[in-house]
Amino acid sequence: MSRPGSAAKSGPMTAKPTSSHRARINVIYYSMYGHVATLAKSIAKGAEAAGAEVRLIQIPETLSQEVLGKMYAPEKDSAVPTITFGEASDNTVTLEDALVNCDGIILGFPTRFGGMPAQVKAVWDATGGLWMKGALVGKPLSIFFSTGSQGGGQETTALTSLTNFIHHGMLFVPLGYSTPLSGNMDEIHGGSAYGAGTYAGSDGKRQPSELELKIAEHQGTFFTQTATALKIGRAALPPKEASPPDPKPEEGHKKHDRPPSAKK
Repeated sequence: MSRPGSAAKSGPMTAKPTSSHRARINVIYYSMYGHVATLAKSIAKGAEAAGAEVRLIQIPETLSQEVLGKMYAPEKDSAVPTITFGEASDNTVTLEDALVNCDGIILGFPTRFGGMPAQVKAVWDATGGLWMKGALVGKPLSIFFSTGSQGGGQETTALTSLTNFIHHGMLFVPLGYSTPLSGNMDEIHGGSAYGAGTYAGSDGKRQPSELELKIAEHQGTFFTQTATALKIGRAALPPKEASPPDPKPEEGHKKHDRPPSAKK
């Protein structure tokens, strides 16, 4: 019997899609110390290798510069556009553009006490309008994450985030054991069946390892293959038939009409 992932190095598709079926993948992330941002770049690399048109998008910071300075957080990457809750301007994208105008989303974030941070929750808390319209129903999504230590939330952070996506009717695409790299026992590494991951260390000095970056790259490829297969499959479906119009009331019929009197 082969070990998990040994026969699943490829996803649903192995050949690059044609231009008309090329998937648009948004890699959306929040990163305070850069660990998730580093994983995001490897995710994007893997998605592009599978033929995707990729956009890297940042989730906006909610902490003040004063607080970030006291936490020794580095500057954000100014080359990556940030989600805005208002009108888009230079180097920003609207929430709807980030979440709706794509064929799939790969979302990355660090843990806060075993769950997603407030910055990421604020984005999903603002999606009520999209939920009302069913704008995200059926859209594939995958996740990746970072924690400070082993047992620091690699699985709970992923698991507790799923309620946000389930309520939107999104299709969660886990990493599973689609690559034997996930089962590597030669070194300590982040990630789980839920998605790619890394350990930052209690002081944030540990950077994603080469193995963790390879797993992240594989996730980008695997997810893109899945999203592309969905796009091609949906394009092949017959168009939905329009609902028949409501029947018109009989002509000449009036609510209070009486039958004509019988002739004597």
